[in-house]
Amino acid sequence: MKTIQPDWPAPARVRALSTTRDGGLSEGAFAGLNLGAHVGDEPTRVAANRTRLQQAAGIPAPLNWLNQVHGIAVHRLSKRYESAPDADAACAHEAGLACIVMTADCLPVLFCDRAGTVVAAAHAGWRGLLGDEEGGVLEASIAAMGCAPDQILAWLGPAIGPAAFEVGGEVRDAFMAVQAESADAFVPSANEGKWLADIYQLARLRLARAGVTAIYGGEFCTFSDSDRFYSYRRDGQTGRMASLIWLAE
Repeated sequence: MKTIQPDWPAPARVRALSTTRDGGLSEGAFAGLNLGAHVGDEPTRVAANRTRLQQAAGIPAPLNWLNQVHGIAVHRLSKRYESAPDADAACAHEAGLACIVMTADCLPVLFCDRAGTVVAAAHAGWRGLLGDEEGGVLEASIAAMGCAPDQILAWLGPAIGPAAFEVGGEVRDAFMAVQAESADAFVPSANEGKWLADIYQLARLRLARAGVTAIYGGEFCTFSDSDRFYSYRRDGQTGRMASLIWLAE
């Protein structure tokens, strides 16, 4: 199983990774390590893929999957896991509890504090990134961690790249209404009335505004790298990767 390890100066007890398509049992449109149980793949294969991930990562407790809804809710993990809550981020202060989000173009963001006492993971499509008048899923994740933003490290995992993420003018306008500097993250598309958005840059701007300055990652493109990544925009029916982070015992 080939995974991506964040290149960041996280404390020694922080464990984190993002999966690729490599190492799974799924076939057809989902070929590889599909971890999404909601995309039409054979359930037994998804279950086997999830077991493979847990064993490869060495996480003893059940993986805390979320029912992601492109919102800003953060689920605070505990050792009692019964079913997937509706949330797009997870936060853990206890060892052995993995915060995990699934993506296939949207941006996964992993967080830890410099002391190695808390971790979080967020699923940030443009809607969750934008959020509402009180902020988006990144700001909500930072708040749930309960530590000063300047003590937080953030890693931007595999997402659709700036040359492939086409959006309408209303998306650009919405981001600029919240943060004028967001204009720098959009360039005109070849299609009239459309823009190419840099979701990595948008995330960096929102993190910096929240007080997080230690930001890493952001060099991937799920859309253009079909060998390694699933991409909903590229393929429509496809699998999901996972990005997860936890504290070692």
